[in-house]
Amino acid sequence: MKIAIPVWEGKISPVLDTASRLMIVEVEDKEVSSRLEIYLDEWDLTRRCLRIQNLGVDTLICGAVSRPFSRMLSASGVNLIAGISGPAEDVLNACLHGNLAHPRFLMPGFKKNLVRKNVKFLDSKMSEHKKSKEQTNGKFEA
Repeated sequence: MKIAIPVWEGKISPVLDTASRLMIVEVEDKEVSSRLEIYLDEWDLTRRCLRIQNLGVDTLICGAVSRPFSRMLSASGVNLIAGISGPAEDVLNACLHGNLAHPRFLMPGFKKNLVRKNVKFLDSKMSEHKKSKEQTNGKFEA
């Protein structure tokens, strides 16, 4: 599973629409297996969305995001968790340990229940990924 986080000065970028760097983290069994940081030079939202989709991002954790961009990402199959702020590494660790809906990571004006709903979706995706990997490993071992 791939998680993307827009980063600015070591923190979650305040607005996804104008973020210039994106940290992409590959997660296996709730552990980081690889990471890279890319420069987002696309300013057109459609192209930006396509780039994120082509990177294979499953979930994008961000601060504020415009409605049009949010809708594009959701329509392209990216699980969007908006309204998150704080140091990027702390947010990533909270995500991996199921603590992302903690109030200290919420931007002002964002509701905990909405973030919690999207985090539950992320947790279920991580569990599905782990189960499918275990089933695949079982088939190869047989």
